[in-house]
Amino acid sequence: MATREGVFITLEGIEGSGKSTQAAKLRDFLVARGLDVVVTREPGGSPIAEKIRKILLDPSNKKMVPLAELFLYEASRTQHVAEIIAPALRAGKCVVCDRFFDASTAYQGAARGIDTAAVERLNLLATGGLVPDLTIVLDLDPETGLKRLGRSPDRLESESLEFHRRVRRGYLELAAREPGRVKVVDASGTIDDINVRIEQLMEAWLASRK
Repeated sequence: MATREGVFITLEGIEGSGKSTQAAKLRDFLVARGLDVVVTREPGGSPIAEKIRKILLDPSNKKMVPLAELFLYEASRTQHVAEIIAPALRAGKCVVCDRFFDASTAYQGAARGIDTAAVERLNLLATGGLVPDLTIVLDLDPETGLKRLGRSPDRLESESLEFHRRVRRGYLELAAREPGRVKVVDASGTIDDINVRIEQLMEAWLASRK
């Protein structure tokens, strides 16, 4: 992958942890500090990747096997990086992404049982070796997260509570393995409570980069 000039920040976490809401608030925080920010999401983010997203999240696709699921996520990710993320980074922009490859490590690796090392190799292959500069994991009890959804669940959200507990454990294990890149933020409480925690983390992280 070509050398990048921008900054790549990802938000991760279980269903209902508030990633999309906090991504929008993080954009405002970064724009106020003079950064040119692109907010995007996974799966999806580009026209072709969004079509793959529909397949992945369609509740009627109950027979999808774990490896097919993983390959679809990686296909969506490859297209997303090529069309949206990599060009923005080369242009010196700050990219904030609602989920990235750590989601596959947690969902398809820890929760589905696919070998984690294999998932991580595929992640790097799909992204051309692109790794986020900072990953914020919004940590929340799965029961609380699922209650927050307030709509009909998609295919992944419909999984068992134990599945979502495995996802959470996968994220926390990842943070323990990569403490320099992956930071855990308590996602309990109000939207503003979570936002304050993220902004405190970001202030410290940005100061450390000067």
